[in-house]
Amino acid sequence: MTTEERIDLLKMDRRTFLKMTSALGASVFLNTYHADIAKAVGESDWNIVWLHGSECTGCSISFLNGEHPDVLQAIKQLNVVIQYHETLMTQQGLFVDGQTVENAALNANYALEEFLASGKPYILVVEGGIPLGPDGTGNYLRIAGKPFLGEVRHVAENALVTVAIGACATYGGMPGADPNPTDLVGVQFSGPKKGGALGADYTSKAGLPVVNIPGCPSHPDWVLLTLAAVILDKVSGDFLDEYQRPKAFFLPTHTVHENCPRRGFYDKGQIDTEYAEGGCLWDLGCRAMLAHSDCALRKWNDNQSMCTQAGAPCIACVEPTFPDVGNVLKIGKKRTINEV
Repeated sequence: MTTEERIDLLKMDRRTFLKMTSALGASVFLNTYHADIAKAVGESDWNIVWLHGSECTGCSISFLNGEHPDVLQAIKQLNVVIQYHETLMTQQGLFVDGQTVENAALNANYALEEFLASGKPYILVVEGGIPLGPDGTGNYLRIAGKPFLGEVRHVAENALVTVAIGACATYGGMPGADPNPTDLVGVQFSGPKKGGALGADYTSKAGLPVVNIPGCPSHPDWVLLTLAAVILDKVSGDFLDEYQRPKAFFLPTHTVHENCPRRGFYDKGQIDTEYAEGGCLWDLGCRAMLAHSDCALRKWNDNQSMCTQAGAPCIACVEPTFPDVGNVLKIGKKRTINEV
């Protein structure tokens, strides 16, 4: 993109920004507009507090696996400081060499409280579901001796913007699947129903509901470009769909099926009944017709491939009904869309 073709980012309205982030990957966007982002941010840093609930840390790994830009380049371009992230911090925990540690240098819990007490503005990122059980106490998941439920509510109270990342944090995901013995929910949703750990009426200091970036895991582009939108004050009601997903990536009128690399086989009626036959995966449980995301356009692993291209059915992990709606492995049985 030449200087002449480049649109002034700071004068760009939210709708144009939405289209821009949908069309460009994180690499092109951040490299093209890094000077404008720096101008918008000014001298101040954007702080991030990243909490982990019931999850596999897969979204953090996906975020770290982003290559263009890699996570260090992106953090520099967005002028972001990650103040707290359990997986990345060097603090060791409650004990070091058998002795209790009660300072921020070696104990991550003290580091978090010290930062929150500073009064600096921050973006809260939550990765992982939040158990409410038993009986609403949240004691099925305790971190540093306290229910994670209470920690999320405490940190969210003063967050400028709260972002839920991954299927677990957004709608419950795998740990919230039926029968859900821990009564696990997302940050502001439980499946497709609004409510979750923070309640249906929660809004952040910026007046926004929780911004949901689902996926199992989420794509690093979705995370980085959403953070860019937050930093540039481009997130508003029309930026999000009914499930509070950024429309730029989770297009309400578009499904994965429409641009699936195997779409031609579906149109010709070449439907596989066994894996590795090379045709359409519909009868093997593919839910691409129900998945609203740009996976088939953006692709994964350095924008090289995606689930169906690699031979696996789409499991619609970006949807609030994942994974409970339908059986992913319906092999050899002709299905209608109502059976998914």
